[in-house]
Formats: sequence, C-alpha cells, structure tokens
Amino acid sequence: MNKDPFSLSGKLVIITGASSGIGRQCAISCSQRGAKVILIGRNMDRLVETSYLMENAKDHLIFSIDLTHYSEVEGIIKDAVSKLGKINGLINCAGISATLPFNLAKPEKFQELFDINVQAALNLTRIVTKPAYFYQKGGSIIFMSSVMGIAGETGKSVYSMTKAAVTGVSRSLSLELAPKKIRVNCISPGVVETPMSKNAIYSKNEESLNKIKALHPLGLGQPDDVANACVYLLSDSSKWVTGTNLIVDGGYLAR
Repeated sequence: MNKDPFSLSGKLVIITGASSGIGRQCAISCSQRGAKVILIGRNMDRLVETSYLMENAKDHLIFSIDLTHYSEVEGIIKDAVSKLGKINGLINCAGISATLPFNLAKPEKFQELFDINVQAALNLTRIVTKPAYFYQKGGSIIFMSSVMGIAGETGKSVYSMTKAAVTGVSRSLSLELAPKKIRVNCISPGVVETPMSKNAIYSKNEESLNKIKALHPLGLGQPDDVANACVYLLSDSSKWVTGTNLIVDGGYLAR
C-alpha cells in the first residue's frame, strides 16, 4: 500500500488563531490527517470548543495567550515541547482585519494591525524555529496573508500593508531557514465565510455582499478550502516548495 503523501501522522503542529474561522478548521483538518496540535488563541472557551471538534482530542494542547505579550510566548512553547516533543510545523493564522478610509486612519491603528498581523507572527516564528524547539530534520512554516497583500481595495490600505509585509517576510525567511530544511510559505485567501468576514462592513447589507461575491468567480471560500492548502504545505507532498505564495481565492485575482 502506498503511503498517503498528505498524511501528517507523527507531526506536531502549532496553530494560532485556532479559536474560530480558518484557524479552527486548520486545527480540525490537521488532526484528521494525524497531527498532534498545539492550539493557541485568546479565548479559552472557544479553544476548548475547537478541541471537541478534533480527532483524538486528548492528544492536543491548548494555550490561551495574547501573542503580542511577547515576553510570555517562549514559556508556552517550552512547556508544549516538553510535553509533546519537537515541532514540525507552524500555521500563523491569528490576525485581525479592518476596513477604514485612509484619511481616518491614525498611527495607533497602523500599529495595532502591524503588531497582531506581523510582529506577533514573526516573534512566534523566531522562537519556534530555535533548535531547542524545532525538529532537527526540518519542517514547514506557514504565514496567512491575503489577496489584499497583492490587490488594492478602497479602505484596505492599512490591512494590505500588513499582509504585503507577511508575504515579503516569508520569501526572505525561506532562504534564511533553508539550510535547516525549514520551508516557509504564505497562503493568500480571498474572502472566506468566517465569523470575521460575517462581521465585516460588506456583510451588513445584501447589495454590498453581492458585490463581494461577484468578485469571486467560484463564489466565496469556506474555511476548509484554506485548511486543505495548509495540510498540503505541512505535508511531505510539498517538500520541494518554499518561498512561495499560494493563492486560494476562488478566482479573485484572475479578474
């Protein structure tokens, strides 16, 4: 029998933003493919809900933490590794969005989005890839970007800044970490139906929502569309893939 090339059996994966949306589905999908998962998010109750939806719930660990509390992050990674072993993969899924006219944006808002969407992910990646914590034969790091890091849209300047930053960082990191056999890639989704998107301004009325749907020739995405792409990039099927930005957008950028 041929080995399943998309299996994550024997791998330990960290997933941030695992309390809802894409991060929650990534946790579920990774567990279904055999991975042990370290779930990280700010809301403990919702993290527990995620764990109940996963395969082999007792095999996983949950940590409730604000990743912008940088000095606290290494402690949880050290704790997780001591309990489950070294890390094979990381999905940086935690993030926030904002639709805001540029003339109303203030430096405080720039900093808030940059801290959460960029610096928190970079700090966690810096810690996780230390030899004390990461599997010595390598693995996979995934940053969650967005089509807004490539395409422009009114009211998305600040958000686009953070997602373009993540895409650029992943390319450089892919070269820096290649000697350690650590692959680094981005995924850029279009609009995915999640609690975050349902609270967005464009979801407040049917006309605006239909305009967004029309921008996606295959319709809006589902969390598992992105989670499946993450499974691929974590698995041995993508062992020769690094420094790329995998676009999962239902045709948004093909317009």
